[in-house]
Amino acid sequence: MLHYALIFFIVALIAALFGFGGLAASAAGIAKILFFVFLVLTVASFVLGLFKR
Repeated sequence: MLHYALIFFIVALIAALFGFGGLAASAAGIAKILFFVFLVLTVASFVLGLFKR
């Protein structure tokens, strides 16, 4: 999932470089959402791993 967030971030940077503001904003928003979902799942996995021991 972090991989997809990085891809959308790169797409946003390239789109911003070429002047596609709407596309860049959309790609950056998707990248941000995917990154936060990744963080939540990582923390949840870590906490559940601590309780299983």
